[in-house]
Amino acid sequence: MEVEQQGRRPPHASDRDSRPDNAVWAPRARRLIEETHALCASWLDAPLRQCFAEAEQRLYGQAERSRNPVEQQQCLYSRQVIQQQRTPMERRFMDGVRQHFSGVGKVPEPEVPHADLPRRPLELLDPTEHEQTVALDKLVARGEARHGTALFELGYRFAVLASLPPLEGESLPLGPQALAGAFRDAMTGPELPVEHRLLLLQSFDMTVVQGLATLYDTVNEHLRADGILPQLRAFPTTPRAQVERHPRQVANDNPPAAFNRPAAAPAAQASAPRSDSIAVLDNLREMLAQHRAGQGALNYQGTGRSATPEELQLALDALQLHVSDVADQARRELRSAQALRDELLTQLNAGRPEGSAPMHLTDEQGDTVELVAMLFEQLDRQVHHEGNAHSLLGDLQLPLLRMAVSDQGFFNQREHPARKLLGLVAEAANDWLDGPEGDVDRSLEAKINQLVDRARREPPSTGLYTSLLADIEHHLSLLNRKAQIAERRQVEAMQGRERLEQARHRAAELMSERFEKCNPRGLLRTLLERAWSDVLALTLLRHGEDSEAFSLRLRITDQLLGQQPVADRNLLQAEVESGLQQIGMHAEESVQVAQRLLGIPPGTAAASEAATTTELALKLKQHQRLGEHATSEMAAPAPAAAPPAPPPPPESPERRIRQRLRQLPFGSWFEFIDPNNGGITQRKLAWYSPVTGNCLFVTRRGLRSQEMTLEQLAHEMACGRVREMPPVKENLLDRAWHALTSHLRQITGAHAAASRPGVSM
Repeated sequence: MEVEQQGRRPPHASDRDSRPDNAVWAPRARRLIEETHALCASWLDAPLRQCFAEAEQRLYGQAERSRNPVEQQQCLYSRQVIQQQRTPMERRFMDGVRQHFSGVGKVPEPEVPHADLPRRPLELLDPTEHEQTVALDKLVARGEARHGTALFELGYRFAVLASLPPLEGESLPLGPQALAGAFRDAMTGPELPVEHRLLLLQSFDMTVVQGLATLYDTVNEHLRADGILPQLRAFPTTPRAQVERHPRQVANDNPPAAFNRPAAAPAAQASAPRSDSIAVLDNLREMLAQHRAGQGALNYQGTGRSATPEELQLALDALQLHVSDVADQARRELRSAQALRDELLTQLNAGRPEGSAPMHLTDEQGDTVELVAMLFEQLDRQVHHEGNAHSLLGDLQLPLLRMAVSDQGFFNQREHPARKLLGLVAEAANDWLDGPEGDVDRSLEAKINQLVDRARREPPSTGLYTSLLADIEHHLSLLNRKAQIAERRQVEAMQGRERLEQARHRAAELMSERFEKCNPRGLLRTLLERAWSDVLALTLLRHGEDSEAFSLRLRITDQLLGQQPVADRNLLQAEVESGLQQIGMHAEESVQVAQRLLGIPPGTAAASEAATTTELALKLKQHQRLGEHATSEMAAPAPAAAPPAPPPPPESPERRIRQRLRQLPFGSWFEFIDPNNGGITQRKLAWYSPVTGNCLFVTRRGLRSQEMTLEQLAHEMACGRVREMPPVKENLLDRAWHALTSHLRQITGAHAAASRPGVSM
């Protein structure tokens, strides 16, 4: 036995210190457990790195979206802590997994309470620990429901190795509970707030727990090949709803394999609890059966033989090739459930010899085809019609149907990559390609078309759609990043213009106060009104009203007006020239204006031939004011602002709307309705000033769309031309699923009401 153990050592086995160890193991059990641990450690390496990378990316995204500096700093700090503690956490996690493997075969000793031991005092429940425990329990429950069949087989095979009853829960070292517990213990090192610990657990669930099916299949196959329960299979039982629905069909067909193993089926059913999503799928199929019964058709089966999954996939491939050869407009149309069934039956029976029994779809295959068709119909109602989203749904219908008939996880798993890809592509096409701006992002359009072509060309698999999902998510993150940068620039530009207007207004007030005491005329008044007030505004922006630089500018103003004595005329001339040059005046012109104002003779002969006082005054009037160029450029491409709204009465709806608007956070969305054609345009409230009430609306790409005041916005909302959009809690795919279930409930309820005696429709 020892020779066999050494001869079959796996090449990837690690050192003795990093291998699980238990003195009670037999040599063969030791070898298989060490090999299983090596497979587990090798598989966990990549998902674990992806888990920490995903958590860092999500923390960085939260920091960018946060409007609270404290929260933003906390997200960046936690991201830095995870980057620094990443390697120790990975090491602690792998040590925890090894300890769970080492515990296989150990029987826990029951705790016997002693009367001499002091009683533990009562303590309040720690809310942080409670939230983390609840999140961990939910993660484990979802993982066990998702991988129930594979865990059932693993529990029995590890029980054979350890000579114990079937292992489950934390005693199963590869189970979700053991892995989640090891990850929780690995997080005890770094000091992170509870919300960021929960974020780490979510990343662990998405990257590690959801992908454990491949690891479980590999380990089961490895143990089965070594002779550990090679005939063990956990067959799913027929749902009770189907047995009650088709009792004659179940009695006539061959009995399910689960009924051949009366001992294994109940254990499999007990170890794999049903999740809510699976129950929803069963309810959908039951409602479909009731709908067909109301129409007089109990099932899809006819005379002949049912199609096997391989034959159905071949028919779908042939149908997809046929669709790609027809006209582009026909290819991009969505197909109804009846059309899909007819086309599939045509492909299934194409080329069969005459006189042979026709092939038909099973009830499960027919339900899948009908549910996918109905889902796409509901999803098509959520997007813009006659746009790119509608066409892309037509292109994705057959590839997603191929995935749905080959993998029931498409219905059972909310986070299935194919479902997430469908929802993400539909939303991207609806928001970015079919937006009211009219300009289509060509790079996104090319990327989506490339993904759709890959989905149509390559065989359906979870790995394919995981790759496609990561590709489109990366591209959309870049678009969102560009939009955020563009929006930030627009907000900063508007904030700068508002500060400039406030500075110019304050400079005009100070200048008016001085004009009341001394009323200048001619070149001096033109200079002070058209140029020097901009110098005061610029100094106010840069240094503030209480600064020494601004006090110096005011003192120069008083000296020009004759309100204060001039100690050094050359110094005064230099200050005037410097101020005028700061607002964009040429050096020669500033010298001429300063010399003419102060009565200083020109220093050169060329300067003596300079412009007259009238000409200098005309140049000052024609000089562009500070900020006028930027304002005209920003205002040119934007739509016309709303007309000034009359002041509302004290108790009018406009005043209540305005009070509501002042409490809205930045980032709220509004719909602008065109009174001419009724077109609806969605705009984002990027920023508004609490001082002046000016609002900035941007497009989805972060480009400036419209500016108006809060009073104008309240007036437009009161008139019905603008309305606030409620926060969207569900994506397009979720709304389509809910619409599908509601539609099925309505039609099945109508048939049930019609079948009751004395009820008229």
